[in-house]
Amino acid sequence: MARSTSRTSTAASTRLLPRGIVAAIDATKYLGVRAGRRSDHRFIAIWPVVIDGRVFGRSWTIEPDGWFRVFLDDPLGAIQVGSRVIRVRARRVRSARILDAIERAYATKYPTPGARMFVRGFRTARRRAATVEFLRR
Repeated sequence: MARSTSRTSTAASTRLLPRGIVAAIDATKYLGVRAGRRSDHRFIAIWPVVIDGRVFGRSWTIEPDGWFRVFLDDPLGAIQVGSRVIRVRARRVRSARILDAIERAYATKYPTPGARMFVRGFRTARRRAATVEFLRR
C-alpha cells in the first residue's frame, strides 16, 4: 500500500501564518523582524515576499550579529505587521525551485528603478543562501 503524503502537507500547513497576516504582508513593502527568542534587538525592516501563502525574507548584509545569523542560532523570533506582533519560527530555505520563485517574486513586488539594484543583488549566491521562511510557532 502506498504511503499517504497528506499527513506531511497537513503538518506543514498548520505552521503557516494566518491568511489575514499573509495578505497584510503581501500588501506591504516592509516587514518588521526581530530574531531570537530572548533577543533585545529592535524590529528591523526587511523586504518580504509571499509565494503560495508562504512568507519569505532574504538578508542583504548578512552581518555576524544581524537578524539572519541570529535566526540560525535561535530560530524563534517575531515579526511585526502594522501594530501586530506575531511570534514566528524561521526556517532556512534550500530548495532551488523555491529560491528561484522568491527571486521572481522580488522582481515583481519591487519593480522601481531604485529597487532594481537590490533585486539583482538578492540573486547572488551568498544572499540566496540567506533566505528564510517565517512560520507560525
